[in-house]
Amino acid sequence: MGYKIAVVGATGNVGQEMLNILAERDFPADEVVALASRASVGRDVSYGDRTLKVKAIEQFDFKGTDICLMAVSASLAGEWAPKIAAKGCIVIDNSSRFRMDPDVPLVVPEVNPGAIAGYTKKNIIANPNCSTAQMVVALKPLHDAAVIRRVVVSTYQAVSGAGREAMDELFTQTRAVFVNDEIVREQFTKQIAFNVIPHIDDFMEDGTTKEEWKMVVETKKILDPKIKLTATCVRVPVFVGHSEAINIEFENPMSDEEARALLREAPGVLVVDKREDGGYITPLECVGDFATYISRIRVDPTIDNGLNIWVVSDNLRKGAALNAVQIAETLGARYLKKAA
Repeated sequence: MGYKIAVVGATGNVGQEMLNILAERDFPADEVVALASRASVGRDVSYGDRTLKVKAIEQFDFKGTDICLMAVSASLAGEWAPKIAAKGCIVIDNSSRFRMDPDVPLVVPEVNPGAIAGYTKKNIIANPNCSTAQMVVALKPLHDAAVIRRVVVSTYQAVSGAGREAMDELFTQTRAVFVNDEIVREQFTKQIAFNVIPHIDDFMEDGTTKEEWKMVVETKKILDPKIKLTATCVRVPVFVGHSEAINIEFENPMSDEEARALLREAPGVLVVDKREDGGYITPLECVGDFATYISRIRVDPTIDNGLNIWVVSDNLRKGAALNAVQIAETLGARYLKKAA
């Protein structure tokens, strides 16, 4: 007997990826329901080789639904997740709404799968920020081996992290540059085509952005509260795939050879690290893959026990949809055990 799964926000980028990944990974579901707002009712979405008709979340009864994967805004998640959870359905939420709630586990299955057990407090599990998720997958095996003291990360984040409209804006601006049309800005504070923008989410009083703050506090909650981290988050004219340049300072020695060996054995990681032209992974090459790719592994000689790595992942997958499905898989295997 399999699970009944609901995907809320099924018409968005992440919601559609959730449906794709549920099918690709043969998640043990007897029934999958695609949900969105009333405006999307009747739209078709793909689930493997099947087509689902989108239903209205407002009219759906979640009683009897086992797991709900949510891919909506923080405000909508705040409104709907507690209602859904109260029906006995476990919510796996991709928004920022519940990440720092002490009664809601924040989970990356390759890093802290045991935290899933805390779902019983509110029947909600939070998915981390996309940039955090791929980073902690890379940091976990290194931290276990040599204890990370400090991380300095610069991100190069694809526009898909800001939604479908942001992807459309990159496309239309790029076309406008070539045909000498007016550049129209709606989704970003600056032109994104042929440009980079050191600004993701709102600014905070200390000059950091909320995206940078999320990476700090989420890493502490998921991996280790003692880790010091500073981030600079940058939006780049790439459609899909986040990249990160990460500088790590350890308490104990860590050579590049040791790091490479550890990462090659780490769950969810693929190492592509040849010191030659093209011997590394770019965001274009990671699109559609499940893995977090790591390249450019090298010692930082300017600090004691320092290391640099380059981390790339499909932000719609590991950064969002895949991580949510992996949480559901772990939840089912360890705690629900309904499906044969």
